[in-house]
Amino acid sequence: MVDGASGAIVGSIDGIKGTTHGIASVHALGKGYTDDGKAGLAISFDLKTLKVLKQIKAEPDADGVVYDPSSGHVLVIDGGSGKVTVIDPKTDTVIATIDGGGGLEFGVSGDNGKFYVDGAERNEIVRMDTATNRADAHWPLPGCTKPRGLAIDRPHRRLFASCANKIMAVVDAETGGMIATLPIGEGTDFAEFDPARGLAFSSNSDGTLSVIAEESPADFVALPAVTTEIGARTMAIDPKSGRIYLVTADMTVNDAVPVADTRHRHSVKPGSVKLLFLDPAQ
Repeated sequence: MVDGASGAIVGSIDGIKGTTHGIASVHALGKGYTDDGKAGLAISFDLKTLKVLKQIKAEPDADGVVYDPSSGHVLVIDGGSGKVTVIDPKTDTVIATIDGGGGLEFGVSGDNGKFYVDGAERNEIVRMDTATNRADAHWPLPGCTKPRGLAIDRPHRRLFASCANKIMAVVDAETGGMIATLPIGEGTDFAEFDPARGLAFSSNSDGTLSVIAEESPADFVALPAVTTEIGARTMAIDPKSGRIYLVTADMTVNDAVPVADTRHRHSVKPGSVKLLFLDPAQ
């Protein structure tokens, strides 16, 4: 856990044997949630003490973790399994498993009883109903290959899917209709939306942060990319200040791997992981 203002490390969640990918907080209950993707577990912890409270069986390749305010449930995206595990945070028990129909990536809550997930295997967005815990729509993403990141502009009902073939697809969250496609960098793995400034972002492993301006709900423009660091492909945003946080590390290069394969060309130097802070210019 890092102080988002100063960057000071204030604690850590210990005892997780595998690889973690996601994080979500349920402040009303004082709980946080993460995952162990290798073991197929969701893990609840105390937000104050950071002590692990319970390990909850999910599905293999547990990955993204999202809290859905409308249902009050924690949703764990089990990527390779193509499932979403639904957890009641009051009891830390699994109450449902939603079948996405294929391999999944990240998802976002619409705060309206709907949960939207990247269908990476079938190049689509899967809409799920959080009352019935079922997929109720599959929206194709023409021109998008393997959607990775997903962000949402809730007031205007716009979804932003960042795709492995270097485009961002803008989708109507009510109809599933494609509104626009715009260029982004290589190696995207996450997307965010800044509601105060009307900007969508894609964090890319090629050392860039792609920026898309929402000039209106129907008009979108790609702005010049921001230079970050190689490997900085996941992020979070403070919606009030607009500060963006990206994680990466110092890298070694394997020249035997093609330059375009940025994910496998670089290896992390042990002990060099770092958090980058990017603030808006205005």
